Amino acid sequence: MENLNTSIENDQLILYKVSLRGDVPAFDALLQEDELILDRVVDTSFHETPLHIAAMRGHLHFARALLSRKPKLANELDSFCRLPLHLASAEGYTDIFKELITVNPDACWARDQDGRIPLHLAAMKGRVDIIKELVSICPKSIREKLDYGETILHLCVKYNQLEALKLLVETVSDDEFVNATEDNGNTILHLAAILKQLQITKYLLLETSIKENVNALNSNGITALDALEHSPRDSKALK
Repeated sequence: MENLNTSIENDQLILYKVSLRGDVPAFDALLQEDELILDRVVDTSFHETPLHIAAMRGHLHFARALLSRKPKLANELDSFCRLPLHLASAEGYTDIFKELITVNPDACWARDQDGRIPLHLAAMKGRVDIIKELVSICPKSIREKLDYGETILHLCVKYNQLEALKLLVETVSDDEFVNATEDNGNTILHLAAILKQLQITKYLLLETSIKENVNALNSNGITALDALEHSPRDSKALK
């Protein structure tokens, strides 16, 4: 048993190094020597698969090589419950994203351990091209909420991703959605004020319907301006 475990660990290490490099010829050589090495490593690993690594590193040709031999890799979760599509979306690798979504279209709805779908991760990182692809393929995913009732617009504000926010607001074109609140009653304007995000606040007040609800109260009975006054940091410019 000990020898078997050592053999599996060696296989994992070898394939891991090849995956990090995105070395397709070396991968082909491994399969010629042992055609089951990929299956053994995937079946015994509790972390990321070689396809997760390819998605993180942007190794397009290596990802294609993996998918051509074992398409089910697109359905495998890593230790954080992320699919390879989550990682490609977060990193902004559009070509790899397209390969993965072709193999597993339903992956756009998969949630990681924090309840985030690939679109959420793309928004957090401001991956505008990925957002466009996901919205085109899974338009209803825009309305998928996170924990505590946050919308994807709250997520854009939270991570200060103005361009992603603009794209999503323009795509949805829904005043009710733009003015939606999370579980504490905060609109995205409340959140922008709390976080002192001047550019996002200006955009929301000048370009969106949120200006019509500028005095909306959250669960604590305060407006976005009240939130500024409760903040310890100087907010003169934002006012």
